[in-house]
Amino acid sequence: MTKSAPAIKPHHPPAKHALRLVRRRWITTVVAAVLGTAGTAVIFDVATQPGEAPAYGQDDLLRDTEAIEALGVVGIQARVTTDSGPDLVATSGFAEDGTDRPVDGDGFFRIASTGKAMVATVVLQLVEEGVLSLDDTVDQWLPGLVAANSNDGSSITVHHLLQHTSGLQDGLPGYADHEDYLEHRYDVYTPDQIVDMAMEHRADSAPGTEWRYSNTGYVLLDMIIEQATGRPWHQEVAERILEPLGMDHTYLPGDDPTLRSPHAKSYEVYPNGDRLDVTEVIISDPGGYISTTANVNRFLRALLGGELLPQARLAEMRETVPVSQDMQAFWPGGAYGLGLVERPLSCGGSYWSHEGGESGYINLNGSTDDGSRTVTVSMNTALANSPDSMLRQEQTASDLIDHALCGAVDDERDQRSVTSDAYSIPAGITAPVSRAAGRS
Repeated sequence: MTKSAPAIKPHHPPAKHALRLVRRRWITTVVAAVLGTAGTAVIFDVATQPGEAPAYGQDDLLRDTEAIEALGVVGIQARVTTDSGPDLVATSGFAEDGTDRPVDGDGFFRIASTGKAMVATVVLQLVEEGVLSLDDTVDQWLPGLVAANSNDGSSITVHHLLQHTSGLQDGLPGYADHEDYLEHRYDVYTPDQIVDMAMEHRADSAPGTEWRYSNTGYVLLDMIIEQATGRPWHQEVAERILEPLGMDHTYLPGDDPTLRSPHAKSYEVYPNGDRLDVTEVIISDPGGYISTTANVNRFLRALLGGELLPQARLAEMRETVPVSQDMQAFWPGGAYGLGLVERPLSCGGSYWSHEGGESGYINLNGSTDDGSRTVTVSMNTALANSPDSMLRQEQTASDLIDHALCGAVDDERDQRSVTSDAYSIPAGITAPVSRAAGRS
């Protein structure tokens, strides 16, 4: 179904904050109890040399996808890309609940906030070209737009927007429950409406003083790109990133609420335990991109490998600040640069990523520092029925990323993933709230 809709009066659901960018959802299921009854599991090509066995191979990736499926995720696809040989790809579960339709290893999914890394890359390219400066204020490009309730566009810079230190609250609308989703999933919002919704709230903090994730900041960056170039922001992304890298399976669907085929349907598990279809939705923000695991890996390899930015700009992109205490529960040791997240690896060092979640689709990804090894895992179910389930899904998928990038499996940590109390929200931490079929 394709539905074209004009911009409408903003819809204001109950406030939902902290983890907008990473919706995680869950069913508290012991891995060992579910693996024996899980759905289909498929493995594909893996790069190997005669007489050599990779430290992390097909069976390992398959086991990690099955561990995610065991939590109650309907279907998973994962891909590891390295400097040589074909990709390693594994899928588990089903593309549609209640059927035996397998997940396609090349299936489309909504990448949500992963698209922010592409927007940030374009901004830094424009900085390199002298079109923008990281010290430019919002008011220099969008005079008077950010000016209400202590929000001050004359004090917020492009750098603040990129790093989520602007202090702006998140104006992106979400859904309170499944009925709200069904009523408002085809609503369309203009960038000005999204910013206006944020202006209804006081700033969280003074610019540059605190890290708080804000989709509003990236809506403003899109608008600044358009003012600076005189062209639609997504045209800049297409011509500077998608087309040169051959990412022809990455696109914005516009007002089409569906995805190209093949794709798995997506689901949200609600606090009452209901698992419901949330596949169709219209996205009115930069998180609207649809892509594949191969294309996400291609982008990360190109970015971290120096194909898109000169080394000085890439170094600037990787200058980080610690994420908030709430996010530390989900990203232990995590830090945020300019559109990139840095997380530690169990084998030493760190990796770079930008995960995202949208309308039941959740993807985690990562790249080594030089882009030589990348991995993306896409899940078609948001286990939003409890904070601990949310954390469990996030960390089980994070384990897959860590295993794939380290090239080995930590058996002690794997044992942790099968204990029901292994992941829990620390005392004193407010659990990030999943937006029902929400955006990141």
